[in-house]
Amino acid sequence: MIPFTKKLTALEITESKIHTPETLSKILAVWRFKSQKIVFTNGCFDILHRGHIDYLAKASDLGGKLIIGLNSDASARLLNKGSSRPLQDEQSRAMILASLNFVSAVIIFEDATPQFLINFLQPDVLVKGADYDANETDPQSKKYIVGSDTVKDLGGEVKTIEFLKGFSTTSIENKIKGS
Repeated sequence: MIPFTKKLTALEITESKIHTPETLSKILAVWRFKSQKIVFTNGCFDILHRGHIDYLAKASDLGGKLIIGLNSDASARLLNKGSSRPLQDEQSRAMILASLNFVSAVIIFEDATPQFLINFLQPDVLVKGADYDANETDPQSKKYIVGSDTVKDLGGEVKTIEFLKGFSTTSIENKIKGS
């Protein structure tokens, strides 16, 4: 951990937002002690675009601290988004997300889903895009939000946010390829 006796550079501040479960547990304890509302979302965030910024800013507005669970490179490949994905490595994607002023923490996860992270973090608010359904209870449904049962059982909220139309990583990738 970086000592607080010197002024941190912008890069050090950004890097300090990228965590493992071990480093984040101490920070979570402080946030909870201060009654900060913890918001959690997850994704690949392969090429950060305006749609992502809109979504993440709105997610951040739902509480005091926004934690992003970032799919590792291996985890992202499990999502079948195409053989070229992810386009950027996990450390690059984590740094870009951590550089956003409304992001409090980024944590990379290796699993196919963020269930372990949700169990560990116990967020007050779980957020996904509106292509999911906060009321879906069937884990086999494509609209089911992984971890929603855990968050609800703990008294938390599950929210969805509409996507900003016309913005997606796939459309940017296709434009670059000239498709």
